[in-house]
Amino acid sequence: MTFTVAVAGATGYAGGEVLRLLSGHPLLTVGALTAHSRAGRPLGETQRHLPALAERRTVPTSPKALAGHDAVVMALPHGRSAELAAALDPGTVVVDCGADFRLRDADAWERFYGTPHAGSWPYGLPELPGAREALRGARRIAVPGCYPTAVTLALFPAYAGALVEPEAVVVAAGGTSGAGRSADARLSGSEVMGSMSPYGVGGTHRHTPELVQNLSALAGEPVAVSFTPTLAPMPRGILATCSARLREGVAPAAVRESYAEALAGEEFVRLLPEGVWPSTAAVLGSNTALVQVAVDGATRRLIAVAAVDNLTKGTAGGALQCLNLALGLPEAQGLPANGVAP
Repeated sequence: MTFTVAVAGATGYAGGEVLRLLSGHPLLTVGALTAHSRAGRPLGETQRHLPALAERRTVPTSPKALAGHDAVVMALPHGRSAELAAALDPGTVVVDCGADFRLRDADAWERFYGTPHAGSWPYGLPELPGAREALRGARRIAVPGCYPTAVTLALFPAYAGALVEPEAVVVAAGGTSGAGRSADARLSGSEVMGSMSPYGVGGTHRHTPELVQNLSALAGEPVAVSFTPTLAPMPRGILATCSARLREGVAPAAVRESYAEALAGEEFVRLLPEGVWPSTAAVLGSNTALVQVAVDGATRRLIAVAAVDNLTKGTAGGALQCLNLALGLPEAQGLPANGVAP
């Protein structure tokens, strides 16, 4: 049995990655392709890496265009998914790559996004405790943000295992595709090449409340998160360096054992051998997160580093991983565990 999947926002970076993965999936077929400003144009004008779909024309994004599919993946700007999703058949699987349904705290949503809270859906990070059970058969799924995917996978064994105190410091470097496809002078080659710069400093980045939500749920108590993202001169990838102080009585030697136990059996999260550190190049185009952990003995701080491709495991790959679960398919079907090199 095959399932048809419509993609809303097919001309953006996230939409293009969703289509790349859908094209290689043995049981999912590409349905309607919708767009906004590029509606009516051949997909090949923007997604030149998808020759098999190049002649397909996009249509305006509307409930009518998305109706009649087994599933819809929404790769739309934040704030655009809620109204559209409300108009779709409740039996259709809707996977939202935007932020509209990630946050459970309405006040946090309104403070960081400035619009009324639309509610929350099951959170699409299958590796978290209890998440797979919630995603199997789900009709509505909220895909995590790209930074929260990397940071949460780096730190969840530490908080789920009560290894660290409820305060984390995160500095993460991300590629330019994370900002989307819209023209922005700050993302031009002249501004980005040979340069790194911070943004969203001082707790202002929109992914901060999502990080707080995830880590607090794992810890069973409020966790304070200091998050500083930086823009790196690369098109895709995230390298997240996270630290938190070990709790009293936790032996540094127990940390790696706890991580190995927590990540055992996970197909798309790999704890690297001791002394080997994650790199963004190693996860390019893959749905795999690479993780390493160590303890700074002088400060008793746990240091966890994770690398993901922000467009694959951080967005589209995570979406298809959840879609597989929702449709009753093998979770890893159609998803690349290996990256591309050089």
